[in-house]
Amino acid sequence: MIDQPLPDTPAAGPLAGVRILDLSSVVMGPYATQVLADLGADVIKVESPAGDNMRAVGPMRNPGMGHLYLHLNRNKRSIVLDLKTPEGREACLKLAEGCDALLYNIRPQAMARLGLSYEAVAARNPRIVYVGAYGFGEAGPYAGRPAYDDLIQGQTGIAALSAQQSGDVPRYAPLTLADRAVGLHVGIALVSAVLGARTLGRGQQVEIPMFEGMAHLVLGDHLGGATFEPPMGPTGYARLLAPHRRPYATADGYICLLIYNDKHWRNFFALIGRPELSQDPRFCTHGARAAHISEVYAFVAEVIATRPSQDWLTELARADIPASQLYTIDGLLQDEHLTATGFIQEMDHPSEGRIRTTGTLGRYEGTPTSIRRPAPRLGQHSREVLAEAGYGQEQIDAMLARGITQDGNNDGL
Repeated sequence: MIDQPLPDTPAAGPLAGVRILDLSSVVMGPYATQVLADLGADVIKVESPAGDNMRAVGPMRNPGMGHLYLHLNRNKRSIVLDLKTPEGREACLKLAEGCDALLYNIRPQAMARLGLSYEAVAARNPRIVYVGAYGFGEAGPYAGRPAYDDLIQGQTGIAALSAQQSGDVPRYAPLTLADRAVGLHVGIALVSAVLGARTLGRGQQVEIPMFEGMAHLVLGDHLGGATFEPPMGPTGYARLLAPHRRPYATADGYICLLIYNDKHWRNFFALIGRPELSQDPRFCTHGARAAHISEVYAFVAEVIATRPSQDWLTELARADIPASQLYTIDGLLQDEHLTATGFIQEMDHPSEGRIRTTGTLGRYEGTPTSIRRPAPRLGQHSREVLAEAGYGQEQIDAMLARGITQDGNNDGL
């Protein structure tokens, strides 16, 4: 585990010089901008006086600083603006004048009611990229429906696929899978459009809907026979849906194992003393194994159950067959590879004390990334950001007095 200081320093990384006005909350939008902030973008997080909902999700040491919030909002600056007031709206528009992109996750109609439509923002900054990340595309009949991770997982077939594969009841993946997967699409779209704006000299509206984003992911694997017209078979990818596609039970636990290509299978049959199975019509080619995938997985499950986990891991490694131990989340935190690469870090947060977090992803030799800023307290950077936008101290004090903004440095933490 790498022990790192946690300074509040200027942007560095490949996206240094990109400024994003982030009006999003909860997970999908904040995850997109967390990735971009880690890459060096200056992300100004605009929060209501109540703050992002994720601030309230515990565990936490101090009110408004929940664990999910800490991870989703590092490397950002927080400013409070009451966008329902004329002064708050005007401040948001002034901030947009100096930004490359604006991200929001409410309906476009709600942005228009706030006076922050694309037309209103682009009138102040024609080069801005205006990104909407919400549940459903505006061109379809579901436009405006509420969208949360569980609902989208259900509506894109993920819960049903779980039941189809396991024979159990439908279940959601135990992750905010839709929020985070589509959040990556949002980040890619935002950066791509910023590059386009810098080339063309003008910005644009961008829409990334959650439902379509997850349908894109799921159907990429599971269109199956419906890929063709007329269909050449049922939907679904048989290998992923095989009932025995799961960690294999050993004599004393579980291991993860994927015997994939012809070489792996030859080596596996030699390892278990059954080399003749290499000629078995169920196992002899990739196509044959795919056609009998449920039987293939069941056979492997029966064999793996006969020996302890460590014996298998040792022998499988010797035979050059991909296998690994099965981790819990607690085990993952102790993984020697993540520890050696510095991916799991401990650091001191100015108000929250000692925290553990993941490092920035990847290595950029010429423009290294880092955790430059701790996740901010609500309104911690309000004065700083407003001053950068041209507001004088008397104006800022007046906005504070009227509750249009808040100063997170005066919260006693």
